[in-house]
Amino acid sequence: MPIADALVGGPDDAPFVDPGEQAQTLKFHFTPRDALAGEMERLQTENPHAKATWIVPKVLAALNEEFGDAILETVGYAGETTVFVETARLADVVQFLYDEVGFDYLTDIGTIDRFTEEDRFEVFYNLCALEAKKRIRLKVRVDEEDPAVPTITHVHPGANWHEREAWDMMGIRFEGLTDHRRIYMPEDFEYHPLRKEFPTLGIPGSLPLPANHPDGDLQADPFPRAHGQIPKDLDSD
Repeated sequence: MPIADALVGGPDDAPFVDPGEQAQTLKFHFTPRDALAGEMERLQTENPHAKATWIVPKVLAALNEEFGDAILETVGYAGETTVFVETARLADVVQFLYDEVGFDYLTDIGTIDRFTEEDRFEVFYNLCALEAKKRIRLKVRVDEEDPAVPTITHVHPGANWHEREAWDMMGIRFEGLTDHRRIYMPEDFEYHPLRKEFPTLGIPGSLPLPANHPDGDLQADPFPRAHGQIPKDLDSD
């Protein structure tokens, strides 16, 4: 049976669960106190917001057979499957999942700053198999000294904006990406605002503010009216 066909399982198929994760539970602040005991237990062991996203063991076995040691770790938790992949093989894994398994839609790409000495950053990819209505998450660990991962735009062209945003906000480079223009910040901005060392209120003077009027010089405050100062060319009185 093709691997893609194995994604479409019946209700009796058992979800994948990593034995090392079975003892973990999710706690929710909104769990009702008067819920039935069985419902309370279910809420503590399942993510009520996650649909049946588990991946059948045949798919995980195919990944391990195809990529061997490049599959670093597999975690099944709260109805979701996360596969940690060797950074150098990331694009190959994404291509394999697209061609052989049917994960044909990239939901999003995100980054995490763990603020650790080793493997400080994580980049994660949420992929969806639209026909089978299944999802899988890939993760790669990235060192601070060389924060770079391969682009996947040749598989999912829509990854372009996600990768540019990750570069802009977190400073993760994507090897092979032809367009590294920033999404939010000016091109000459020196920092990556979502890194944990970046101050919550920003760095004073690091970002020039827009002019009060089109022909004026850059001002320190773009809203002088709030302080009782009204430029002559904006004063309608």
